[in-house]
Amino acid sequence: MKSIRYYLTAMLALLAFGGLSLTSCSDEPDEEYFYSFEGEMMSDYMKNRPEYSEFAAIVERAHLMDLLSAYGQYTCFIPSNTAVTAYLHTKGVGSVSELSDADCDTIARTHLVANMYSTIEMSEDRLATANMLGRYLSTEIDSLTAEVVIEGVAHVSYTLKDDSVENGIMQPIDRVIEKSNSYIADILRDNPTISIFYEALAATGVNGEITLVEDATYNRKDYPKYYYKSHTWNEVAWVPDTKKYGYTVFVEPNSVYNSAFANEGISTANGNLRALYDLACKLYDPVYPEDVASEGHKFENLTSDVNPLKRFVRYHILNRYVPGASDLTPLVMHVGSVNEAFGVRTTLINPVDWYVTLLPHTMMRVDQLTRETDADGNDCLGHDYDKVGERFVNRRYEGQYQHRGALIDAEKDKDYEHDALNGHYFYVDEIVAFTKKVQDEVQNVRMRMDFSAIFPEVMTNDMRLKGRPTADDSADTPDDASTPKNGRNFYFPLGYLDGVTFSNCNVVMRRPHINFWSWQGDEWNIFGDYDFTFRIPPVPYTGMYQLRLGFCALETRGVMQVYFDGIPQGIPLDMTKFLDSELYIGDRYTTDESLADYNKKTDEEKAEEQKLLRNLGAYRAGTSTYHFNGDGTKYFFAGNPRTYRRILCQTMITANQDHYLRFRVASDGKQGNNNEFMLDYFEIVPSSVYAVDGDGAMEDDL
Repeated sequence: MKSIRYYLTAMLALLAFGGLSLTSCSDEPDEEYFYSFEGEMMSDYMKNRPEYSEFAAIVERAHLMDLLSAYGQYTCFIPSNTAVTAYLHTKGVGSVSELSDADCDTIARTHLVANMYSTIEMSEDRLATANMLGRYLSTEIDSLTAEVVIEGVAHVSYTLKDDSVENGIMQPIDRVIEKSNSYIADILRDNPTISIFYEALAATGVNGEITLVEDATYNRKDYPKYYYKSHTWNEVAWVPDTKKYGYTVFVEPNSVYNSAFANEGISTANGNLRALYDLACKLYDPVYPEDVASEGHKFENLTSDVNPLKRFVRYHILNRYVPGASDLTPLVMHVGSVNEAFGVRTTLINPVDWYVTLLPHTMMRVDQLTRETDADGNDCLGHDYDKVGERFVNRRYEGQYQHRGALIDAEKDKDYEHDALNGHYFYVDEIVAFTKKVQDEVQNVRMRMDFSAIFPEVMTNDMRLKGRPTADDSADTPDDASTPKNGRNFYFPLGYLDGVTFSNCNVVMRRPHINFWSWQGDEWNIFGDYDFTFRIPPVPYTGMYQLRLGFCALETRGVMQVYFDGIPQGIPLDMTKFLDSELYIGDRYTTDESLADYNKKTDEEKAEEQKLLRNLGAYRAGTSTYHFNGDGTKYFFAGNPRTYRRILCQTMITANQDHYLRFRVASDGKQGNNNEFMLDYFEIVPSSVYAVDGDGAMEDDL
């Protein structure tokens, strides 16, 4: 075995220079840290070993051998001749020569990843980089052999693993890897352990709502690179590579339904579909009482939009592709001694993401459990068998709210495919539904969302939190190579993002940097004489809400006017003003990187300051939010007068309607960097949370 020590030594060197993750590599390491040695290229490796000649022939037929002869950074899961022969036998094919060129292209690209991965980097439930077909490969560790298993079937050889070549790493495997080309509805149909859910999916017609795959009219080559300046950084952005559509489904196995029927006293004498309809009525009639007497509510009208079973099914489905459980909540970073979700102080709060579902005007909350007890020592687990690190749908386990939620099973089921051409599904261990408790209690909270999680296209097309967060580019000269070593920034053509319209501007999503004053490292910038409108995520119930924008004020930014549903809201937001300016509270604002000054305040003093700021239309950033200093320590946003939250509006929001925020430039001329406007994170806050009474009670400062 060639010495993997070269690669590991390089990785350790990287850690010393900034804490590169050894378990979540989603980008390209610096060339300077690769050892140049007189050795083989990936193409040579294949050709020089007779035991891999069949796969080498497949790569030749796919016209990829020249690519693997050049410098690059690849991982190749290379099957032995025995594995290829066994695969051909299952297809009724006698030799590689009988395969078509298209077949060979698919097989080769399935086994190639344009990034370098050693087995120690395969600890998550999938590789962080898609293969050359744009599909993710699932990973797990065999508990008996300690071997890495790809897609639940292909074992990476323990003795031959991590074999370094000049342009990558070879990972010998004992099976040919296959990825399903079926649609998400088809792989749900083919799994008999979830037949009750699939029967409802088909009977309600929702299977016909999850068929989109890709916009064939979109061509990234139609758009040039966009050069811009954000604060003091000269950068370049590309349009997305693809415009794919996808779906993520949370599915209860039949056993969960059978238990629910028994617990609710629901008979299955008339079949499981009728029983599930009866259960859906119990769950959804209290949420939509106005529809109970309608024709569409009846069992005979399951395809009606107001039918409780159709509502039940739709709520299980997200309008985005999420390939692994680790992607459902913010990226877990490993920087120095920090090992937690990016920018989230996980000892204080669980990392949470919010996602729109196919049930109109509803959201699903997904938590990663990070606390065993709360600040008062109360249990936060819910069940003895729940573990820190697990993820749940619609969980709120704090104080008087004891809602465990449904555990998301992150393990790949070896017997059935879970990843389709246009979607992925997860098992859950309890019923998922938008119930009155979910509406009134679980989601009756401050909803904080990173802008990169709001728009489903960003996740479906593999752009969220991509790049190398631990590395900065040159501030003067953009890296505009076809594959920048630290990752790409993106800008979005008009029509790419659903629910978004704009004019006279460019909309940029900057890749994550751990040291930028941006929550989770990334941010959105708008440049030009912009007029930008987006559909806000839905609220759980009709009522009064504050809508807030989290951002970093800088001298290079501009001024904008906000509109809610076309109506102007308050005075313009000036992004050059800090919290310690006279516009807000001036020198009464205290700041310290450790939050020491703020935390010395009494609860009454904190409440007084919060009320004062709220009356001025602002809040400190949450004490759970941070970025990293240059030395890898945390810098909490609440102690920085630049990073705060501005109230965009406080208004009545109707739960069953679409609502829009509009941002229009109000700068005097080309202020700063072409009127630079920053979108970092967004908060939807019900009045039950933001109301401050006269006795000193305050919204929590997390």
